[in-house]
Amino acid sequence: MGSDPPSGGGDPGADAWGSDPARERMARGYARGRERDAAARAALKPLAPGERPLAVTLAAILAAVLGLSNVVLLVAGYEVDDNGQSAAGALIFAALMAAAAIGMWKCRYWAVLGFEALLGIAVVFSALSLMVASNLTAVLLCVAIIAIAGPLFWFLIRAMARIQLPARRPHEPVG
Repeated sequence: MGSDPPSGGGDPGADAWGSDPARERMARGYARGRERDAAARAALKPLAPGERPLAVTLAAILAAVLGLSNVVLLVAGYEVDDNGQSAAGALIFAALMAAAAIGMWKCRYWAVLGFEALLGIAVVFSALSLMVASNLTAVLLCVAIIAIAGPLFWFLIRAMARIQLPARRPHEPVG
């Protein structure tokens, strides 16, 4: 009761005992974060015509290999657990991977974003599957997926920023 700040009719956002050190630290932290963000944005360089970041190239190749291998396994008659999965599902996945591969090869933002979403889902499912993996093969498969998809996901983030970044030009009036 003795340490309660006096109530008053001042600014409701201000502390009655003066400035709040925690609030000031938080404000300084946010300011430093904004400065780092601005520096990171300034350091980004737009893609040159015909340029493709290495991460995007690797992702396009991975998408093409996944789609092509799915078609090859379908044609070879490979079935998982004799469930008789539909050919339509395999072909839809192959078409999706082909579209992603072509889009990423052409450095299209939507293709990189979509493939990155699939990578994120694969990492999460693989990490969760590790909890129920019942043999060494399942553990190795989950770890391999995480080891490939995780870093690729990370490196695609910066590549997406460069793909999205417009060429630097002076601000033009709107309207």
